[in-house]
Amino acid sequence: MKPSELSALSVEELKQKEMDLRKELFNLRFQLSKGELSNNMRVRAVRKDISRVLTIITKKQKGV
Repeated sequence: MKPSELSALSVEELKQKEMDLRKELFNLRFQLSKGELSNNMRVRAVRKDISRVLTIITKKQKGV
């Protein structure tokens, strides 16, 4: 997800997006441990998306 798309969302929507991404990451890690995950790079992409969301939330809360 692009940062410009995330900037358009409100803080509440961003927090919901973070929760959804964390659930997805949990499921991906579970699949990875069982050997069912076909795309290992998806774990890395989800982790980066979570960090993007947290960065945008921090910027919005500080008013930058």
